[in-house]
Amino acid sequence: MRGGGARRLLARLSAGLLAASALSAVSVLPAHAAGDPVVYVADAGSNTVTAYDTLAHAVAASVPVGAIPDAVAADPAASTVYTANEGSNTVSVISTATNTVTTTVPVGGSPTALAVSPDGKRAYVANAGSDTVSVIDAATDTVAATVPIGSGPFGVAVTPDGTTVYVTDGGDNTVSVIDAATDTVTATVPVGNDPIGIAITPDGTKAYVADYDSHAAVDPDTVSVISTATNTVTATVPVPAGPSGRGPYAVAVAPDGTRAYVANYTGGTVAVISTATDTVTATVPVGRGPSALAFAPDGTQAFVANGVDNTVAVVDTATGTVSSTLGGFNVPDAVVVVAPAPAVPLPAVTGLSPNTGPAAGGTTVTITGTGLTGATAVDFGATPATAVTVNSGTSVTAIAPAGRAGAVDVTVTTPGGTSAVGGSDQYTYLAAPTVTALSPSGGASTGGTAVTITGTGFAGATAVEFGTVPATSFTVTSGISITATAPAGAAGSGVDVQVAAPGGTSAVSGADRYTYDRDSTTLTAAPITLQIGVGQLSLNLALSATLTDTTTHRPVPGRTITFTVGTTTLCTATTDSSGTASCHGVCSVLTALLALHYTAAFHGTAALAPSTGQGQLLQL
Repeated sequence: MRGGGARRLLARLSAGLLAASALSAVSVLPAHAAGDPVVYVADAGSNTVTAYDTLAHAVAASVPVGAIPDAVAADPAASTVYTANEGSNTVSVISTATNTVTTTVPVGGSPTALAVSPDGKRAYVANAGSDTVSVIDAATDTVAATVPIGSGPFGVAVTPDGTTVYVTDGGDNTVSVIDAATDTVTATVPVGNDPIGIAITPDGTKAYVADYDSHAAVDPDTVSVISTATNTVTATVPVPAGPSGRGPYAVAVAPDGTRAYVANYTGGTVAVISTATDTVTATVPVGRGPSALAFAPDGTQAFVANGVDNTVAVVDTATGTVSSTLGGFNVPDAVVVVAPAPAVPLPAVTGLSPNTGPAAGGTTVTITGTGLTGATAVDFGATPATAVTVNSGTSVTAIAPAGRAGAVDVTVTTPGGTSAVGGSDQYTYLAAPTVTALSPSGGASTGGTAVTITGTGFAGATAVEFGTVPATSFTVTSGISITATAPAGAAGSGVDVQVAAPGGTSAVSGADRYTYDRDSTTLTAAPITLQIGVGQLSLNLALSATLTDTTTHRPVPGRTITFTVGTTTLCTATTDSSGTASCHGVCSVLTALLALHYTAAFHGTAALAPSTGQGQLLQL
């Protein structure tokens, strides 16, 4: 470490330890409320990090760390605080959930500053004693790279996009620029004398550097402003002349990027710089030896560690005055404000629409409740739903899975937990209806037959179908009986009668089979007049018959008719569009005279019943 840095450290420790002897005891809380900001302060005089609960205004924990903790930084998730221990060449990793050290990482000599990348994957440690920057892999808590740097690195900051790291080189009066992708120095920017603290604006365009000893023999001291686009100093901001402006030591930029606060260690003040004009707009007295400062996440307060007074001053940024002073510290040398994410409320289900559905599943259910934001799962009993969609913090839709008949609890899981079960989350699976008998089990193809359907699960039935054709009408007489009027159907065909109800649609079975009757037919044969000559032995008969569907009262074309006299088949013919079949057939005179008629026969089809007709053979 360079001589100036060592002298400053010893001065802070000696002054702070003297003041510490006058401190009164402070209460220690067992825990702090989830979501409330906690100020973590590095107490270099006691080798601890103090966690101060801002809601309870008391110490929540005192965490033992390495020797002379000189810097603190938190990861973006607010789950980890890193502490650079200048006296033991280590970094302590603190869990904010338990306020205990989970691991200790050896780094370079005299680590004096650190910063965490915006993605939380890396921590950069400035080692003033070895002129290096240690790069810690947050996943493994090990040093992944060591970057040689200028003399006496004392401050470090990472750009909001995480691509570049800026490190103050107090011994060289420069700032080194590190490419985070390659862990190499890509530029060196000359600044004022003895630069220490550094901070980058939220938009990443400027870096403000506290030039601790820039005044030399001339007032005032200064803050250098670096353009990150060109890596050049674009402005030098004088802090107020006189004792109150001495020793710019630490710098922090407000969350909204409009102001930079500079802690003047020697002057006991904080200078407020407008980032728009790069001029000092106010000076706030805070206490003796301010060496670090940090903003609350909402920017309404700035916390300033006064190493000589062993206090932390709370600055109201709206009024530019100290609103309170926190005690109970031992040479506070660094400060960071951690705001854990607010506790996510437990979800609650207050209603379901609909609250019933078929056991086969597939029903889209709207779940109403509270705390449903970020829902990751919906379960019907123990079975996950599908197609879960979060509509709002009070509404989720999901498709019910298949289940057994009966009631189940519908629960919603979010980052806050799983909803408790209760009467308002009950979803009832309804059994699918079954058809066990039909009476009668068949009827005319023209429809109109009144059919009594017996089975189960008929309550609330919404449809009855004969095959694919809806019943002409139906009446649910009870949960086990329906009376339906059969629609028209194909003659001679069989169909399944199915019932649709809230529980689903009945499965097909032999018991639900309904058969449409074959259409009845008639066959009308025309009489034939015989003219028989003396000694004539045979006759050529002109035979004719007409086939009619007596159910529809329409002629039946395209059917085969067989003509016989006695036991002799004379000919066959196919009915034409008028249902008439005609043909000639030869038979003996004796056969014709013995029979005195001929027979026309239709043997029937699946849809048409068979029929016969007789035509007289008349002798002149």
